[in-house]
Amino acid sequence: MNLAEKKEFHRWQPAACLRVTGTDAGTFLQGQFTNDLQEAGRVGPVYGLWLNQKGKVLADAFVHRLSDQEHWIVSYFSPVSVIRERLEAYIIADDVVVEDHTPGTSAVTLLGTWPAVLPVGGWKFPGRRVRAPHAELIFSTAEAVDALLAGAVPLTAAEMERRRILAGIPAVPADIGPGDLPNEGGLETEAISYTKGCYLGQEVMARLKSMGQVRRRLVRVRGAGAPPARLAPVFQGGRQVGEVRSMAPVESGWVGWAMIALLSVKAGEPLALTADGPAHLDWEQGS
Repeated sequence: MNLAEKKEFHRWQPAACLRVTGTDAGTFLQGQFTNDLQEAGRVGPVYGLWLNQKGKVLADAFVHRLSDQEHWIVSYFSPVSVIRERLEAYIIADDVVVEDHTPGTSAVTLLGTWPAVLPVGGWKFPGRRVRAPHAELIFSTAEAVDALLAGAVPLTAAEMERRRILAGIPAVPADIGPGDLPNEGGLETEAISYTKGCYLGQEVMARLKSMGQVRRRLVRVRGAGAPPARLAPVFQGGRQVGEVRSMAPVESGWVGWAMIALLSVKAGEPLALTADGPAHLDWEQGS
C-alpha cells in the first residue's frame, strides 16, 4: 500500500473544550487571543495562544468561530482549568458566558487519505501533530466515528508524541509554558498576529518582533541510550546551558526538545547530560 493512501488514526481526549457565548463573545476573545479571529476570508478554527501580561505562554488552543456570539475552544494538552481561569479573569462587564464541555467531548486525529464527507455532529480542522496534512475531528458521540475508523491503523499517544517531536512541533505546556515566551519556541509565525488590534501580551510581542531575537530558544536534541527525565539539565563545557523539555525513544536512541540559553552555547558543539560527562547530544534549532 502506498503510504500516502494508508489510513491511520489516534483517539484522544481534549484537555480543554469550552463553549463561549454572548453578545460580546467575538470582541472579547479577539482581545484575548494572540491570533486574528476576525481576519477576512479566514475559514475554520484558528490556532493561537493565551498569554499573561508579560507575554508568557499560559495555554494554547484552536478557536472555532461559529458566529460573533458563539465560539468553541479546544486544546490538545492545555488544561481546561487554566484556559477558563485565564478568560474569566478578564470578563468584567462583558456579556460573555464560558461553559466547560470537556468531559463530554472526544476527538480523533486522521492521518492519510480519508473521505471528504465525515460524520455529522462534529467539526473538523487541520491539526498540528505532524507536518504532513492531517485533520482533527471533534465530536460528542464516539459511535459517530466508529464506522469511519473501521480498517484503519490505530496509533498510540506515545507514537504521536514521537512523530510530533521528529516533525519539529513544540507542545504547550510541555515544551513552551508559563515561564516562556512564544518566540522562544518558534511559535511567532503560526500562533501570533502582528497586524490585529490589542490583546493581552501584545505589547511584549511587538517589542520582541522589533528586537528580532530572543535569548533562549527551544532546540531539538538527539542522544543514544535511554531518554533522560523531563527537565534534566543539559551542559556544554561543564556549564549548564538549558534543560530537556520533552523526549521520545527512536530506533537509534532518543529525540527531544530542550530549552537552551543562546548566549551560553557554541553552535555546532554537542551537549552533555552531566557537567563532567561525555558531550554526545547533537542539537539543532527546530523548524
